[in-house]
Amino acid sequence: MTVLSLLSAVVVITFEQLAQWHYGPAGLAGLLLLAIGAKARNATCSSLGGVLLALTVAGPALH
Repeated sequence: MTVLSLLSAVVVITFEQLAQWHYGPAGLAGLLLLAIGAKARNATCSSLGGVLLALTVAGPALH
C-alpha cells in the first residue's frame, strides 16, 4: 500500500510541475482548485478550477 501511495504522489507532483511549467501559475491554480474541489466534494470549487484550466489551455487558440 505504501508503494502505491508513494507512486501516486510522485505522479501527482510530476503532473503539477508539468502543468506549472507549460501553463504557468494560472494552470497550477486551476489544477489545485479542481483537485481540492473534487476531494472536498465542492462543486463550486471544482467548477471554478475546471473553467480556469479550460481558459488557460484554450487561451492561445482564442487570441
